[in-house]
Amino acid sequence: MIAPGFTGSPLDRSEPIRIDPAAEIALAAAPGALLLDLEEYMPRLADGALGWSPLPALAPEERVLLGTIDGIARYARIDPHAKGARRSPELFALLTQLPAGEMATYATARSLLDWHARHRFCANCGAASQPIRAGWARRCPSCGTEHFPRTDPVVIMLAEHGTAAEARVLVGRQPMFDPGRYSALAGFLEVGESIEAAVARELFEEAGVVAGAIRYVASQPWPFPSQLMIACIAQVADDTVKIDHHELEDAMWVTRGEIAAAFNRAEGARFNPPAPHAIASTLLRAWVDGA
Repeated sequence: MIAPGFTGSPLDRSEPIRIDPAAEIALAAAPGALLLDLEEYMPRLADGALGWSPLPALAPEERVLLGTIDGIARYARIDPHAKGARRSPELFALLTQLPAGEMATYATARSLLDWHARHRFCANCGAASQPIRAGWARRCPSCGTEHFPRTDPVVIMLAEHGTAAEARVLVGRQPMFDPGRYSALAGFLEVGESIEAAVARELFEEAGVVAGAIRYVASQPWPFPSQLMIACIAQVADDTVKIDHHELEDAMWVTRGEIAAAFNRAEGARFNPPAPHAIASTLLRAWVDGA
């Protein structure tokens, strides 16, 4: 199976150094330490890879240790005045030029920096907090509460109807999608839910189909701002679709051949596929290959 986008970073996350301030200071001062080149969350590319510059003199609370690659420290700058990140067509155009591992390194930096920008104040008492643990946490000086970056789980799934060569899966589109694009259905996992329960609920809410057996396929970090996409396939016995038009503009059943035609950009293809770096693309390709 094709590796999902934003996975496979070569970073050694160096967790023991995060809790050892002296070791982190020594690592930052070591020759060769590098800073990820970002301008308002946009990466600079160099020869088809992420751009890096020598690490300037930054206070510990101004930097986040992403980890090391081949023993060389890799950092990103924490901007105390930054606003939350937004995605853009320009960003996605840049990311499509990167291999998955480079995308994964960028995803780590982007999610961490966005978390700092959105969580400057203690959720317990409201006082301003400060970065600690080499940028992987924040501590409130007023009440002592420590806060850590969070990942929001999202289920993304295909409903599958039929067996063997006659099987079809359900794809849908939202109004915000590019013209002609269809993708897997998706939704946030709610508190108190298992992955399977969330898959079944989202399929029923969005398309009115009732899930039976559910199988896991793959997962992917999605740094917009910080989700974990959990890809699954759910067998359904009834292919009657009742679209929730608050969630979907349209939905349709497609065969393996129709999905292959979409990926091949064949003339007359029924739809345009998801972007290659999205796990929906991985999920559809996996299903075509028999997952």
